Amino acid sequence: MSENEQSRLPASKSGRHGAIETILATQAISSQTELQAALEKRGIYAAQATLSRDLLELRATKVRDSQGRRVYALGAGNTSSPWSEEGPDDKLQRWAQDLLVGAATSDQLVILRTPAGAANLLGSAIDAVRSEQVLGTVAGDDTIMVVCASVEAASDFCEQMLAAAEGVRPDEAAGEKHSDKQ
Repeated sequence: MSENEQSRLPASKSGRHGAIETILATQAISSQTELQAALEKRGIYAAQATLSRDLLELRATKVRDSQGRRVYALGAGNTSSPWSEEGPDDKLQRWAQDLLVGAATSDQLVILRTPAGAANLLGSAIDAVRSEQVLGTVAGDDTIMVVCASVEAASDFCEQMLAAAEGVRPDEAAGEKHSDKQ
């Protein structure tokens, strides 16, 4: 999604939490003032006390980034931050290997099949990656519908998921794809 096509967030606690998760996953935020400014850029206004509660509820903690700066990261159980122990790409790779049974595309949609009861786990891992190719997911019991930004994005995402299920990392799969064309 381009910056001009930002999705709208509801003016609710869950909408604010979603925005905070996205911000912490994509930006190095070291203070509540920085977080407040990032939220305001998205049209979300919250008092410092509200942000304090939100960070506690999201189990955000401060960790050191690669430059040694202390930044907020989401707590255990929510690995959409690049500062967490297992990154979202690693989690998606692991769940795809363990859970993906099949995949197919239809226009901008990718349909993923899992064993019974496992669709939410894989769907959550897809959401945590926050790929620009993926507009959203809907998970049932054993099926996930992934809505992609374009037909091409759907095809690419489907191939990436199948490669991940076979244990191929997305960056390795992209390299193989380019070498096939030569």
